[in-house]
Amino acid sequence: MAPVALETEDHVRDAAFNNAMHGKSAEQRAGFLSMLKKDPVAQKAAVDEYFKHWDNKAAGVETQEIRDARKAEYATLTRHYYNLATDLYEYGWCASFHFCRFAYGEGFYQAIARHEHYLAHMMGLRDGMKVLDVGCGVGGPAREIAKFTGVNIVGLNNNDYQIERATRYAAKEGLSSQLSFTKGDFMQMSFPSNSFDAVYAIEATVHAPSLEGVYSQIFRVLKPGGVFGVYEWLMTDNYDNDNPRHREIRLGIEQGNGISNMVKVSEGLQAIKDAGFILELNEDLADRPDARPWYYPLSGDFSMMGSIWDLPSIARMHRYGRGAIHKLVGGLEVLGIASKGTQKTADSLAQAADCLVAGGKQKLFTPMYLMVARKPEQ
Repeated sequence: MAPVALETEDHVRDAAFNNAMHGKSAEQRAGFLSMLKKDPVAQKAAVDEYFKHWDNKAAGVETQEIRDARKAEYATLTRHYYNLATDLYEYGWCASFHFCRFAYGEGFYQAIARHEHYLAHMMGLRDGMKVLDVGCGVGGPAREIAKFTGVNIVGLNNNDYQIERATRYAAKEGLSSQLSFTKGDFMQMSFPSNSFDAVYAIEATVHAPSLEGVYSQIFRVLKPGGVFGVYEWLMTDNYDNDNPRHREIRLGIEQGNGISNMVKVSEGLQAIKDAGFILELNEDLADRPDARPWYYPLSGDFSMMGSIWDLPSIARMHRYGRGAIHKLVGGLEVLGIASKGTQKTADSLAQAADCLVAGGKQKLFTPMYLMVARKPEQ
């Protein structure tokens, strides 16, 4: 693996920016309400810092130098992406920021939880284990897995706002004794070697500039014999970087999801082996013959709803729902209720949703490439 330059961490700077931009909005009940409580100056700084990597850099003119610039600022790019997108995620999706499989008649939230349970099951998580959640978001999967298995989980995150929300949710559900959340860069973890019985990552390590780099850090902090389970975002080996449409789909996914460098399945498999793991299981779960595809909520297809209770979630993702949000957020910006850049962020997420659906339909992309691997005993 070629050496990857790591960003210098500055937790004091990040905490000050979090306080300036988000203030007390982490205490708001819902994502939409939180979205209206941002400092406009700080939000503009986050918008400018994030979108400098994407504006006027379409797939047709993208160069390796442009991609290298994103990788060089991987932590800043990801942190500001979630400064901008977290509230929209919670409003438009749920507190578990990941996709899932859908069984016949299965409701959205039930399917989300089952996807988390499945990973815990395949890893063999059990009561009392010390587990690391790499890229924990606002803690939705950690809360579910803690309740399902009885493990104690440390959530690692480089975004202060998400840590505040995750901590608040854990306390609300009475899980503070099982869950804790800490600030850090998963490319340079501060944990001692051999600290955890198990580590999992759910659609998070895709933010790394190098999968081998983040997998190597996970290998280091795992105890000998410990297990690592991951749902990885990868372009499939059907992806052809010389195909203009394929590049548009890949870039749309990256831009709308804060990703500096998404790679192919073959590269992901090689990365986990090069990090030192023994790969015990690997499968693209998106290829399972499920009743509904993983991307169906993004497609806004009401005919695929598993339950009438899914109606609000699907309606928000339908083209009319997205159009309404575009106009609503734009109007709130004009009135000064929402900070400038909120609409631009929402539009970027909508474009990414279209690219995710296209990537799924054409079998170019998977958000659920399952790998379960183990650190050797010796």
